[in-house]
Amino acid sequence: MDIFDKIAKHMGPLGQHHKWSHGYFSFPKLEGEIAPHMQFKGKEHLVWSLNNYLGLANHPEVRKADEQGAAEFGMAYPMGARMMSGNTKYHEQLEQELAAFVGKEDAFLLNYGYQGMVSIIDALVDRNDVIVYDGESHACIIDGLRLHMGKRFVYQHNDIAGARKQLERATKLTNESGGGILLITEGVFGMSGAQGKLKEIVDLKKDFNFRILVDDAHGFGTMGKTGAGTHEEQDCIDGIDVYFGTFAKSMAGIGAFVASTVEITNFFRYNMRSQTFAKSLPMPMVIGLLKRLELLKSQPELKDKLWEIAMALQKGLRERGFDLGITNSVVTPVFLKGDLSDATAITYDLRAHYGIFCSIVMYPVIPKGLIELRLIPTAVHTLDDVQRTLDAFSEVAKKLESGYYKENKFEIA
Repeated sequence: MDIFDKIAKHMGPLGQHHKWSHGYFSFPKLEGEIAPHMQFKGKEHLVWSLNNYLGLANHPEVRKADEQGAAEFGMAYPMGARMMSGNTKYHEQLEQELAAFVGKEDAFLLNYGYQGMVSIIDALVDRNDVIVYDGESHACIIDGLRLHMGKRFVYQHNDIAGARKQLERATKLTNESGGGILLITEGVFGMSGAQGKLKEIVDLKKDFNFRILVDDAHGFGTMGKTGAGTHEEQDCIDGIDVYFGTFAKSMAGIGAFVASTVEITNFFRYNMRSQTFAKSLPMPMVIGLLKRLELLKSQPELKDKLWEIAMALQKGLRERGFDLGITNSVVTPVFLKGDLSDATAITYDLRAHYGIFCSIVMYPVIPKGLIELRLIPTAVHTLDDVQRTLDAFSEVAKKLESGYYKENKFEIA
């Protein structure tokens, strides 16, 4: 069969809907300043879909730093990969400040979060090593696992007994192969909002010899007393061997970093192919990230406001009978029972008639028969935004329960 013919018949679980969903449910265009209120289809919408946790995207000091970085250096500087010609004192300064903030000896900047995690896994393990990982790990972790030529064992989400069982299996194998064990989990799981059980996993080191890699994309900047991450929140900083954070969420930027010991971080510098053969992070972003990190550390009120909004939203939703699953972070999933037609009708109704824009999550990301409306609170939302959303969700839930969405069809404008 011709490859293109095959693709035409099998566009994938999400792509199969592209002809009617593109531009509205998928690849929508939000316009205007990055803020809780933006334009969609020419109308103002209250937006709960941006990972701008601390509201730094349009912070005046951040905008000024971004502008100054671009004016002084341009977007092209520095040219080349870090190892060859793309290194600067500002890149190294950012790495040093990040390492100190998250409680590690050293850090290494990465061009992108997704690509970075894939490459971290590829660099850390060889065919003799065994990986043990959480069953709800992010897609970037799964793609990294696919590159691994050795064994890998999965345990059910946050199931410590299951993790112990898989570590036992991994130990038997590595005793024969001479390899090591890497356990991978997340600090905060982005779909469910549940914290990974980092402290309990660290405690397993008493019985097993393994290293821990934590993807804390949603925890960095939002969790812990200082915002250093979920490992700070759970008081197990020293037990996490390799810490990964991104700039695309709390830092409202692009890129990521990996932090560990000096030796391991230097290993990454010289062995991560995605960085060795890729252009360095542009200087305007590095300068802007330095300012973002400064604000993250010096303005704890931003994190406090984020949690005020998140707790008001979650408390209000639960009081109205909504199922938020097991979230214990600011990520706010709302689970409803329904099929694809219900999901699209609800999403359309919220946008067209209530002016509320939130992301919709369906199978295969979550089980069949469930709809997830995923809300991302930020420090720049208001309590009025929360109340408006609670009222709209209550009305929509009543419509769903009454069968209104089955009886009425919506035409997308």
